[in-house]
This record gives sequence, structure tokens and C-alpha cells, in this order.
Amino acid sequence: MEEQNRETDGSNRSQFEERVRSAQIEARARNISHNVRCLECGHQAIEESQADIAIKLRKVIRDELRKGKSDKEIYNKLTTEYGETILYNPKFDAQSAVLWVLPVLTVGAIAGFTIFRGRKQSVDIRGLTRTLFQGIPLSVEEQRGLAALVEPPTAIHNVSGMKRIPGGFTRV
Repeated sequence: MEEQNRETDGSNRSQFEERVRSAQIEARARNISHNVRCLECGHQAIEESQADIAIKLRKVIRDELRKGKSDKEIYNKLTTEYGETILYNPKFDAQSAVLWVLPVLTVGAIAGFTIFRGRKQSVDIRGLTRTLFQGIPLSVEEQRGLAALVEPPTAIHNVSGMKRIPGGFTRV
């Protein structure tokens, strides 16, 4: 009788251990599946996707876990077969650094050019015309006439109702 109880205890224990192991594998598989992008959907993790490729990848992950592979080994296998884009968090390398830094540099260059251009246009024209005609014997009327020719207009109106001001446009 005791022997039979021991066998039953051993059987129950092995079933319990198998259930625990199965639950651990399932939890690890779900964790990995949440970090892997569906190749067909692109915006969903394979855990939520019902695409054929997502179902296949979930099965591959579970099979690899049952074989005793680590999470890192599974991620490496997936990136080897499908590329870095399959992961939601791809590794940071020189190529991805360029992809992140290039837009920032482009926006910075455009902003710098715009600021430089704006400062260049904000030259004191009146002061320049005074120094340009300084020392030339001109009457007050002649000085005003030349200043009007040299100095750009302060505002130019157009049909759209916009007025040009130095550095841009504004609504009238």
C-alpha cells in the first residue's frame, strides 16, 4: 500500500513539475512574443497578431524554449533569419545612429541657415545710406531722394492680403 502511495505521489509530483515548467515556458514565450514585431502587420507584436507568419513565429519560439534555448539565443535566431526589424528594440549600432542623428542635424542646419539669413537681412539700411552719402555735398532733398532709392520698402502688399516684412510675411 505504501509503495502505491509513493508511486502516486511521484506521479503527481512529476505532473505538477511538468505543469510548472509548461507555465514557465508559456510565460517566457509570451514575453518574447511581445518584443517581436509581426512581419505582415508591422505595427503589432506577434503575440496579438493573427497573421500566419505570427502564428508560425509563436510556434517556433515555444519549440525553441522546449528545447532549452535561452531568450537571447531565440532573439539571435530570429534576427539572423528575419533581420533586426523583427525586434521592437533593435540593437543600437552605427547604422541606426545615423538614422537617429541625421534628422536632428538636418533640422539644426536649416535652423542655423534661417537664423543666419535673418540676421544678414536685418542690416541697418538707414545707417549705411548715411555713411554712403556722407561727405558728398547734397541738398536735403537730394539726400532723401537717394535714400528712398537705396532703402528697400518696409512693406509690400499683394493680392493675397499678406504683407512682406523683413524675414517673412504677416497677415494684414
